[in-house]
Amino acid sequence: MEIPHWLEKQADLQPGRPAIELEDGSVLTFLELRNQSRKTAYGLIECGVKKGDHIAILAANHVQYAVLVHAVSYIGAVAVCLNTRLTVNDLMFQVNDADVSHLAADHDQMEKANQIKDGIQDPLTLYSLEDMPQSDKTYPLHEFLKLDDVFTMMFTSGTTGRPKAVMHTYGNHWFSAIGSSLNLGLHSNDKWLVCLPVFHVGGFSLIMKNMIYGMPIVLLKGFDQEKVIDQILNKGVTLISIVTVMLQRLLSSNLKEFPPHFRGALLGGGPVPVPLLEEAKERRLPVFQSFGMTETSSQISTLSPDDAFRKIGSAGKALGTASLKIMTKGREVPADQVGEIFVKGPMVTRGYYNHPLVSSDYLATGDLGYLDDDGFLYVVDRVKDMIISGGENIYPAEIESVLQGMTQVLEVAVTGLPHEKWGEAPAAFIVLKPGVSLTSKEVLDFCKDKLASYKFPRAVYFIDELPRNASNKLVRRKLPEYIQERD
Repeated sequence: MEIPHWLEKQADLQPGRPAIELEDGSVLTFLELRNQSRKTAYGLIECGVKKGDHIAILAANHVQYAVLVHAVSYIGAVAVCLNTRLTVNDLMFQVNDADVSHLAADHDQMEKANQIKDGIQDPLTLYSLEDMPQSDKTYPLHEFLKLDDVFTMMFTSGTTGRPKAVMHTYGNHWFSAIGSSLNLGLHSNDKWLVCLPVFHVGGFSLIMKNMIYGMPIVLLKGFDQEKVIDQILNKGVTLISIVTVMLQRLLSSNLKEFPPHFRGALLGGGPVPVPLLEEAKERRLPVFQSFGMTETSSQISTLSPDDAFRKIGSAGKALGTASLKIMTKGREVPADQVGEIFVKGPMVTRGYYNHPLVSSDYLATGDLGYLDDDGFLYVVDRVKDMIISGGENIYPAEIESVLQGMTQVLEVAVTGLPHEKWGEAPAAFIVLKPGVSLTSKEVLDFCKDKLASYKFPRAVYFIDELPRNASNKLVRRKLPEYIQERD
């Protein structure tokens, strides 16, 4: 199946409408974005780029990132999105694994890019993102997009092993955007603020929504509390994609109430602590909690703010174009029974590059969860993070959710540590808010009427920060290292 190129379509339908707004106030219309992207495509063709080539992008949020992504689509090449926080060695692995032949880097990443080029064996053509080759000479371009063609590749975070390149087709991005619009609605005045990194699927999905909806986006270099609030109050932003720590920072501002035109925040990365939800509601900040992953091209289930207090801890229901089920040992389990979450839908990847293809049926996510009697999804943990203590299954996320309810706690992580009697037992690692104190006894007292006794942390450690990888995801296996450092 083919559809007209989405940038061509928007440039034709609304050429003068803002497509991308930047924090300095400059604006690129859909027609200007189309013209720049075509010229960049012509320039890359003159440099030898052809259909099927893999072009990696190593850059932070930058308007030229979007220009290059669309130029790649005009050529029929594949954009490989690289995480700027990774080490050179990690990036060299990914460039090799994804068979990258061309690499574009922004100014801040150029030193890394040169090291990558020098460190790999295969030829690699290097470009400056701020000064991509352009040409006024025209060449045949792809003005129709085949939904089954691979368009982008993004690597998994690698929390449980070597990262793999997830292949996304045009259809994956298309149906992800359609599923989101059916869930959140699409208003004529919508403007989505982008402060998540666009090299991650959550940020990149907004570049796709920008084209598919014909909706303006505001592209920030990163999350800045004052800039975000200014955009919401004074620049007409109606939606924003964030994670919990960003929500905390928004609510730490002096803004007493968010304006009526602001439709809310789409939030990923796990359930929101109840006190934070209550504060958000009080200040008229609707929060849409979601579950998604790189393999699902962004969110695949979402909880409406209307259900937030009725279904505490839930990630909602599958989007209209998706379905999910809970399975254990190859069998679907009944309501309220924990098992692995399996997902299906046209936004789900068909596989990993250079690795065995994913089954054409449901995809195993590696996440544990359950569906309640009403069909709402609850994500309880990663399969590999589950603690088995005295034969009982304990999910770290359940304990973390309880402890996050303590007003002194900024962040918390729980993992299993060896235990002489039970095999292993949960231990809590807590980061306190500035200027507060907390004791292990107070932590355990707080748990008494909220957790079964076997789920109590058998040890509590207060640390300065949690171990995270370059994707900002918690790496629980590194928590025991903090104990070794203390010893």
